[in-house]
Amino acid sequence: MAGMVEQADVLAAAETLFYERGVQQVGMDQVRAAAGVSLKRLYQLFPSKDQLVLDYLAARDERWLASVREHALRAGNVLAVFDWLAEWFAEPDFRGCAFVNSFGELGGTSAAVADVARRHKEAFRQLIRDLVGDDELGDQITLLAEGAITMAAIGGSVEPARQARRAAEALLTLLDRPHQHGGLQ
Repeated sequence: MAGMVEQADVLAAAETLFYERGVQQVGMDQVRAAAGVSLKRLYQLFPSKDQLVLDYLAARDERWLASVREHALRAGNVLAVFDWLAEWFAEPDFRGCAFVNSFGELGGTSAAVADVARRHKEAFRQLIRDLVGDDELGDQITLLAEGAITMAAIGGSVEPARQARRAAEALLTLLDRPHQHGGLQ
């Protein structure tokens, strides 16, 4: 049990540091210090920094997608994804998409990181497709969300979420589609 707590502590420390500073700017000693474990214990839990990065991204993927999905299902409306994005963008530690950031840093040299980033983006796209019940429309709305994430990170504003929400709403209205989720339960 203590090992699982330590592992969770290390992952939480790594996530904070990697997201805030970038994966390449953070050494294992910094993760060790932030997590409060010895370097020996850190390497027992995560044999390499590469493994720690992959585990950090996997944990973030699971948590991020579950939160978006829950928010949209609770609202019963795909447009709620953009409301969730606006809340995320307003967080003081918002630094954009961790998967895009990690891909930008490591995607050219780490096939594993590139694969994790691609799988995350595909899972998000599939979530939106399921919410609207249409693949093409889901892809278009996904592009609006992805663009909003990038613009919010660069511009430091929540406004891209609002703009993308209005564009998605206009698209749904133009195509005479209900805003409620399609077949996702």
